[in-house]
Amino acid sequence: MLWFQGNSMQLAKHSFQRLLRNLSASKTALPVLTLFTKDPCPLCDEAKEVLEPYKNRFILQEVDITLPENSAWYDRYKFDIPVFHLNGQFLMMRRVDVSKLEKQLQKLEQQGAGGS
Repeated sequence: MLWFQGNSMQLAKHSFQRLLRNLSASKTALPVLTLFTKDPCPLCDEAKEVLEPYKNRFILQEVDITLPENSAWYDRYKFDIPVFHLNGQFLMMRRVDVSKLEKQLQKLEQQGAGGS
């Protein structure tokens, strides 16, 4: 009886380790959605509300363009915020284009699922 229990434990431990290995191998990094913003920014607040249903599909990174270290972004986007980049590439500005965001997220998710 002890021999059987020992083998069952080994089998269970091996299966669990294999499951964890498969989960971590299949897990892909979430894309980064960068929001260029300032305080106050009512349009940015509105945009974040629109993004709420999608928040589990990306990592939101906010960049305050008024900080000295972000002066290049300030010069570029001071009249256009909110501005969004997805994985470092310009995506949209002034308002959230939900269909464009959805299309790009699906594209990245399919690439991730395919191992690319």
